[in-house]
Amino acid sequence: MSGNGDAAATAEENSSKMRVVRVGTRKSQVSLARIQTDSVVATLKALYPGLQFEIIAMSTTGDKILDTALSKIGEKSLFTKELEHALERNEVDLVVHSLKDLPTVLPPGFTIGAICKRESPYDAVVFHPKFVGKTLETLPEKSVVGTSSLRRAAQLQRKFPHLEFKSIRGNLNTRLRKLDELQEFSAIILAAAGLQRMGWQNRVGQILNPEECMYAVGQGALGVEVRAKDQDILDLVGVLHDPETLLRCIAERAFLRHLEGGCSVPVAVHTAMKDGQLYLTGGVWSLNGADGMQETMQATIHVPAQHEDGPEDDPQLVGITARNIPRQAQLAAESLGISLATLLLNKGAKSILDVARQLNDAH
Repeated sequence: MSGNGDAAATAEENSSKMRVVRVGTRKSQVSLARIQTDSVVATLKALYPGLQFEIIAMSTTGDKILDTALSKIGEKSLFTKELEHALERNEVDLVVHSLKDLPTVLPPGFTIGAICKRESPYDAVVFHPKFVGKTLETLPEKSVVGTSSLRRAAQLQRKFPHLEFKSIRGNLNTRLRKLDELQEFSAIILAAAGLQRMGWQNRVGQILNPEECMYAVGQGALGVEVRAKDQDILDLVGVLHDPETLLRCIAERAFLRHLEGGCSVPVAVHTAMKDGQLYLTGGVWSLNGADGMQETMQATIHVPAQHEDGPEDDPQLVGITARNIPRQAQLAAESLGISLATLLLNKGAKSILDVARQLNDAH
C-alpha cells in the first residue's frame, strides 16, 4: 500500500474511533449561542466529512438569572460553568463560546483550543422605531439607552452626557422586544457581531467607532473550549485558529488579565494589525466615565501562515492553546498586553478600577 493509502487507512481508523463528536451549547433553538455553535459545527463537518457531530444543549446560570445586571452576579463563568461541568464529565467534547464570555484564567483542565476568525468587534446602536435615523448624539436630552455592560455605559456617559444609561438583560430577542414594545428605552447597545450572526443587520442604526466606545476583550470572536489534555480534540479544532484574530486576542486577554479586570469593571480595548505591527489600545474608566485613562502601544509581530510548525511544548497563554501558530508570535502578543497594562497601572489605573469595583459591589 502506498504512503497515501496508509495515511487514508489511519484517517479512516481514527474517524471510526471518533465517530461522534459531542458539542455543548446553551439551550434555545434561535439563540445566538446556538447559531454560533451551528456555524462552527458546519465548518468542522466540511473539514471532517468522516465524523458525526452531535449538539447537546443545556441551560446555564446566566440564562436563568435575567433580572440582575451582569456585573452584579459575579464573574464571567456565569455562562460557562454548566458547560464546563459537562466537558469535565466527558458528556461533551467541545463547547463554542463568545470569546468575551471566557475568563482570562480558565479552570484547571480546560483550554481554548481554537479562536475563529473575528467578525466586527464593534458595538452597534439599535434605535426605538420612533428614533430611527437618529444617532446617540442627536437623541433628545435625557433619552434612556439600555446596555448590560459597565464598559459601554462608562465610555458613552463620558461622550454623551445628555443621555441616561440603564441596565437591560436578556438574550438578543428579549432585548429587542423590550426596546420595541416598552416605551422605556430610546435605544440599546449590542455587539455588532451578534446582530450580524442573527441576520439582524437591518436594525443597526449606528456603529460606534473606537473614539466613541472601545470594545470588550475578545468581542466578535468565537472560542472553542476543550479539555486541555484531549489531544485528539485539540488537533481536530486547532485548524480553526485564525492567526491574526488569535494574536490580537492574546494581546487583549493578557492586558485584561494583568489589570485583573472582569465584568465588574469598565475595561476596553482596540487592536489592529498592520504591516507586521500589532497595535493595542486599552483603557479603564470609573463607573460614570468621569475618570479614565487610555494608552496605545505596538509590537512587531510576524503573522504566520496557518500551518507553520510551532514547537512541541504546549503551555497555555491566557487560557489558549495554539500549537500550529509560532510560539514567538504568541509570546510577543502576550508581552504587548502585559506591557500596556503595566503602563496604565503605573499611571494610577489600579485606584480607578478599585473604586469602580467597590462601587459596583455596593450598588
